[in-house]
Amino acid sequence: MMIELDLRGLACPIPVIRTKKALDGMQEGTILAIVDNPASKENVMRLARAYGCDVEVELSGEDFRLTITKRTG
Repeated sequence: MMIELDLRGLACPIPVIRTKKALDGMQEGTILAIVDNPASKENVMRLARAYGCDVEVELSGEDFRLTITKRTG
């Protein structure tokens, strides 16, 4: 399962809330969360790690692309 969340232009805590909702709704899979500010990047990364997910961050122009992988077990 792959979910893409375009969270650009949204102030915290909205990116965190939407990422949490996506994580809660899946057993396992990948979320691509796109944010456009360092605070959102850090907060979404912190949330994903609290869920035990792997997080990879890529800078794409002005945006941060966070690939969050949730696994069961």
